[in-house]
Amino acid sequence: MRYTLILFICCFSLQIYAQEPQLASQYFRNGEYEKAASIYKILYEKNPLNNNYINSLIDCYQQLEKFEEIDKIVAKQLKSYPNQEYLYVEMGYNYQLQNLQEKAVPYYEKALLTIEKLPNSGYLIGKTFQDNYLLDYALLAYKKTMDVNPNADYNFQIASIYSEKGELENMFNTYLDLIETNENYESIAKSYIGKFITDDAFSEPNILLKKLLLKRSQNNPNNNWNMLLSWLFIQQKDYDKALVQEKALHKRNLENINGIVELGKITFENNDFEATKNCFSYVLENAVNLETELIAKLYLLQVAIKTNAANETVETQFQQLFNQYGKNSATLNIQAIYAEFLAFKKNEAEQAISVLKDALKLPINEFQKGYLKTKLADILVFTNKFSSALIYYTQVQNDLKNHTIGQTARFKIAQTSYFKGDFEWAQSQLSVLKKSTSQLIANDALALNLLITDNAVKDSLKIALKKYAVADLLSYQNKNMQAIDTLAFVLKQYKGHPIEDEALFKQAQLFEKINQFTNAENNYLQVINLNKDDILADDAHYYLGELYLNKLNAVEKAKEYYQKIIFNYPSSIYVVDARKKFRKLRGDEVN
Repeated sequence: MRYTLILFICCFSLQIYAQEPQLASQYFRNGEYEKAASIYKILYEKNPLNNNYINSLIDCYQQLEKFEEIDKIVAKQLKSYPNQEYLYVEMGYNYQLQNLQEKAVPYYEKALLTIEKLPNSGYLIGKTFQDNYLLDYALLAYKKTMDVNPNADYNFQIASIYSEKGELENMFNTYLDLIETNENYESIAKSYIGKFITDDAFSEPNILLKKLLLKRSQNNPNNNWNMLLSWLFIQQKDYDKALVQEKALHKRNLENINGIVELGKITFENNDFEATKNCFSYVLENAVNLETELIAKLYLLQVAIKTNAANETVETQFQQLFNQYGKNSATLNIQAIYAEFLAFKKNEAEQAISVLKDALKLPINEFQKGYLKTKLADILVFTNKFSSALIYYTQVQNDLKNHTIGQTARFKIAQTSYFKGDFEWAQSQLSVLKKSTSQLIANDALALNLLITDNAVKDSLKIALKKYAVADLLSYQNKNMQAIDTLAFVLKQYKGHPIEDEALFKQAQLFEKINQFTNAENNYLQVINLNKDDILADDAHYYLGELYLNKLNAVEKAKEYYQKIIFNYPSSIYVVDARKKFRKLRGDEVN
C-alpha cells in the first residue's frame, strides 16, 4: 500500500511538473507576463542548462522592461556556463532595448568573434540574432559560420532572412545557388519560392525570378533552370512558354518526354485545348514507347471531342486506333472515352454500354474496373436507368473507399440522388465528401450541397429545386431545348426565389450551346443585376467577357467585363484568366 501511495505521489508530481511549462506559455500568450515569469524563473533555477527556460524568462522580462533582471541572469549564466556564447547577443539586445546602442554593439561583436573559435556555436548565435530581428547580424553570423566550417550549410536561414528584409533578388539567388549545388534541394526551394510567386506574370517577384533564371540559363545552361522556368510559366498559365522549356529539356534527353506529357495533362485540365494539342502533337512525333503513343492519341482525340469536331471524323479516328492497336487492356482508356463519345455525342447509349461491358471482361485490375464501372453508371444515368447506375456506383464506392475513384463514385451517387429529387440522401453523401483528398471532388461536393441548402430555406418542400434538378438532368442528357423550356417554367413560376439566379445562369449556358448568343447575354446580365455580390456574379461577368470576345465580336465590352472581375472579384477563380485576356486585349506584353 505504501509503495502504491509513493508511486501515485510521484506520478502526480510529474504530471504537475509537466504542466508548468504549458501554463507559463499560456500566460505569456495571454500577455500575463508577471505570472509567466514567476513560473519560468522557478523552472530556470531548477534547470539552468535548459535554454528554453532562460530564453523564455528573458522574453518575459523584456516585455516587463525589467532590464536589470536580464543583465543579472545573463551575467550569472555566462559566468557559470561560459560556453553559452549566444547569450552575448541577448546581453547586447538588452542594452539596445534601452536605446544604449553603444553598449549593445560590443556584445554583438563578441558573439561574432566567438564563431571563429567555436564554429559549432554559429547556428545558435545566428538564430538568436534572427529571433531578435537583428537580421544584418544574423546574416553575418551564418555566413561567418560557413566560412570557418565548410561543412556547415545555413543557406535556407540566409534566404529566410533576405525574405524578411524584403530583398527578393538576394533571396531568389540564394535558393538558386542551393539548387545549383544540390539538385535534391529543388523541391523544398520551390515550396519557399512559391510563397512569393503568383499567377500574375506582371508581378514584381515573377518578373524578377524569370530574369534571374534566364540569366543563369544563358550563362550556364542547366536543366534546373529550364525546369524552374517551366514551373514558373505553369503557375502563370503561360503554357506555350512552358512547352518551349520542356522541349529544350527533351532535346537534352530524348528518352524522357514525361515533362511534356504532364504539361499536356495540366493544359487539358485547365481547358486550354490549343496548348494541349501542341503538347501531345509533339509527344506523338517523339514517343519512344506504345504507352506514351497511346496517351498522346487519346488526349488528341479528347481535344477533338471537346472542341466539337465532326462526329464522323472522330468516329473514324477511334476506329483507326482500334484497328491499329486492338481492344485490349492497353487501349482501356481509349475504349472508355469512346463509350462516352457514343453516348453523349452520338446518342448511341446502348452501344456505349456494350463497349464498356466488353471492356470489363478484359484481364484488368480493381482500379481499372472501378474506372469502367463509373463510366458505365454515368451512361446509365444518361438513359434514366438510375437504379442500375446506383448499383454500379455503390460497388465502386465500397471497393475503393479511400481512392479518388471511390470518392468520385460517392459524388456520383449524390448527384444521381439529386437528379431524382432525393436531396436528403444526396446531402448525406456530400457531407462526407467535403473532406475528400481530391480538391476537385471536395469543391464539387461543396457546390452541390450549397445549391441544395440555399434553395431549401424558402421552400421546405423543395418544389422549385426539384424542377431545377429535372432541368439539370436534361442538360446532362444533352436535351438542351427541353432543359431550356423547363428552366423557363422555373423562372416564370418562382420569380424572386433563391433558385432564380441558378436558373438564369444554367439557361444562359444552354443558350450558348445552341448558338443563341443574344439570349445568353441577356441572361448573364440578369444574373448580375439580381445581385452583384451573389456567388454566381463573377461567373456571369467572366462568361459575358468570353461571349463578347469569342461570339459577339465586341472586344471593348469583353475588356470591360474582364476588368470588372479583376477589380471587383479579386478572389474569383477567373481572375488569372481574366487578367491575361484583359492585358492581351489592351496590348500589354511581358518582356
